[in-house]
Amino acid sequence: MDIENQDDFIIKKYQQEEQIMVQLFVQWCTNHKLNPAELYQRAYPGQLQSSVLTDTIDQADTEELDIDHETLLDVLQMFGNYDLAFIVSEESEKLSKK
Repeated sequence: MDIENQDDFIIKKYQQEEQIMVQLFVQWCTNHKLNPAELYQRAYPGQLQSSVLTDTIDQADTEELDIDHETLLDVLQMFGNYDLAFIVSEESEKLSKK
């Protein structure tokens, strides 16, 4: 595999994994009746909403897939989404107090 093909492969692999991260986030929000767009804006107030997030919200499955808080936090942190992980952590604490 030449360098260009290898770079393309790495980029596509990262994008696929990022898509999975976003799907997990949206599903977790849906499971807990939270608005993923609103949580994202709280985490990143100066950014426009990502098209990946918007598309995933539009295509979200209403079937519940159990995603625990810790797994979601680990995945968000693995992708460097520390601000969003912080917001999710805050919401998790609120949910556990209910």
